Amino acid sequence: MDRKPDEKYPVIEPYDQGMLDVGDGNLVYWEVCGNPDGKPALVVHGGPGSGCGAHSRQYFDPDRYRVVLFDQRGCGRSTPHASDPAADMRHNTTAHLIADMERLRVRLGIEKWLLYGGSWGSTLILAYAEEHPERVSEIVIPAVTTTRRSEIDWLYRGVGQIFPEAWDLFRAGVPEAVGDGDLVAAYARRMESPDTAVRAKATADWCAWEDAVLSQETYTGPPPYSGRPGRAQQALVRICSHYFSHGAWLEEGQLIRNAGRLAGIPGALVHGRFDLGGPLITAWELAKAWPDAELTVIDGAGHLGGPATTRAVLEALDRFAAQ
Repeated sequence: MDRKPDEKYPVIEPYDQGMLDVGDGNLVYWEVCGNPDGKPALVVHGGPGSGCGAHSRQYFDPDRYRVVLFDQRGCGRSTPHASDPAADMRHNTTAHLIADMERLRVRLGIEKWLLYGGSWGSTLILAYAEEHPERVSEIVIPAVTTTRRSEIDWLYRGVGQIFPEAWDLFRAGVPEAVGDGDLVAAYARRMESPDTAVRAKATADWCAWEDAVLSQETYTGPPPYSGRPGRAQQALVRICSHYFSHGAWLEEGQLIRNAGRLAGIPGALVHGRFDLGGPLITAWELAKAWPDAELTVIDGAGHLGGPATTRAVLEALDRFAAQ
């Protein structure tokens, strides 16, 4: 297939899809596209709570890959939806998502699969791969994060040094978190409020802050966070604040400390040098701890990437398709 180096593959539609019963009253949406006999690959979306998007399918050669996508618990087409205040968040943790991924792998009869995803998706990929390394063939991550508490503190407090006006508004959204109070936990509590207006205001304030952090990046279309449909916004903020207020239920530094478990798994890490949401240091530290990973730093790119990031990801996925 003739393509420019930074040109994605054509739009394709799933040939199979369904709802996987993962227990606790949760049904997880999944879909498969590409070549039924191709190399298995799993797309792990970000957020947490973003849901999988059709655009992710276009990174994979449809003739060589069997691409699996799924909506993590509480978002996208999975049920119950986290925008419903009655949805029980106790059964939505990193451990639950890892178990869901394993159930999906078994359901689809896959022995090993390549894992692809960035931002929160990279945290979940690493957590899964360190628990089930024998099930992972390769890993491709654009925008590396490990959801350390230090990374969370940077995103919701530290980077406020660069955007003080927007951060003041973000902090004002939870006046109960005075001084050095935990802003993320305060927003998480507000997203559990029975008051619709309280949840709506917290959602708007959170999304405004996330958009401010990305405001120096180039993108087309509506703002990445506040431009989402209302129901999707509320689920995203509820799930994000839930996960981040608990440090994703990971020990601090666990994913980098245990990166030796990934030995033998080829990895391609792609990270923008000017990623304000997830500074390059995390990708750098992971690459040093993971002997089979190669880090590509994209000068001039941020968290959302751009043509050079797309080109690096496509090159990695095309290379791994032959393995």
